[in-house]
Amino acid sequence: MSVNQPIGPLPDPAGETGYEQHPERVGFFTDTSVCIGCKACEVACKEWNLLPEDGMSLTGMSYDNTGELSGTTWRHVAFVEQRGRAVDLGMPEVGSPDAEQVRWLMSSDVCKHCTHAACLDVCPTGALIRTEHGTVLVQDDVCNGCGYCVPACPYGVIDIRPDTGGAAKCTLCQDRLGAGQMPACATACPTESIQYGPLDELRERAAQRVDELHEQGVTSARLYGQDPDDGVGGDGAFFLLLDEPEVYGLPPDPVVTTRDLPSMWAHAAVAAGTAAAVIAASFLGRRR
Repeated sequence: MSVNQPIGPLPDPAGETGYEQHPERVGFFTDTSVCIGCKACEVACKEWNLLPEDGMSLTGMSYDNTGELSGTTWRHVAFVEQRGRAVDLGMPEVGSPDAEQVRWLMSSDVCKHCTHAACLDVCPTGALIRTEHGTVLVQDDVCNGCGYCVPACPYGVIDIRPDTGGAAKCTLCQDRLGAGQMPACATACPTESIQYGPLDELRERAAQRVDELHEQGVTSARLYGQDPDDGVGGDGAFFLLLDEPEVYGLPPDPVVTTRDLPSMWAHAAVAAGTAAAVIAASFLGRRR
């Protein structure tokens, strides 16, 4: 089940859900400034979770063969090519200094494991749950494939698997966490672009990394999804970006899509009551 309050900071999502004693909340910090686009995280995720391959049909716009997150791709490395927007990250330059500058922005996207998760709110069977680690998990044996969670996600993460008919997304390797292991993607990342650990520690580490980049002159570096005061109460998987969120295909100001449900139900109740009163008055008028 989801938490009671629809928006705002929530220090302990697992405790609010009913776990009296539970581990500290964990998550991902993805530092895109050191992502090399190797897709080791994608492969590790598929191998560990026994997800089918997506073929080799390139989009024609980049070297990306998966294109986006889906029911069978729970980690997706985005390739964003930008011309005339080079940023010095200490890498050797290729070609003439007078040539047009090109940079690749690469980022491994994943489910955000929101503090306020709309997918939890709309699931009619209880297939989507908050775990003791503060993550959001789909229970395959409970999901009926209704798809309500798909449009509810403000990030477009969750999807229906074509081979099973059920909803699917990153589990943050719940089975590995229970055995004291790191998620497969973080284990496979060769540059430590994907970092796993207690969420509070990751936020501190991320803030320090932004300061380091700013000191190095990379003033475009910013954090995305780490703020508990944002529209989803902060993400369990957040990012260091080198450009605006839209460049990476991320919404600039995500908001839990079920935020207005209480007021909507209240307005619906008032409208229903008004309609009932009008019908009753009409019926009584006819009897007179």
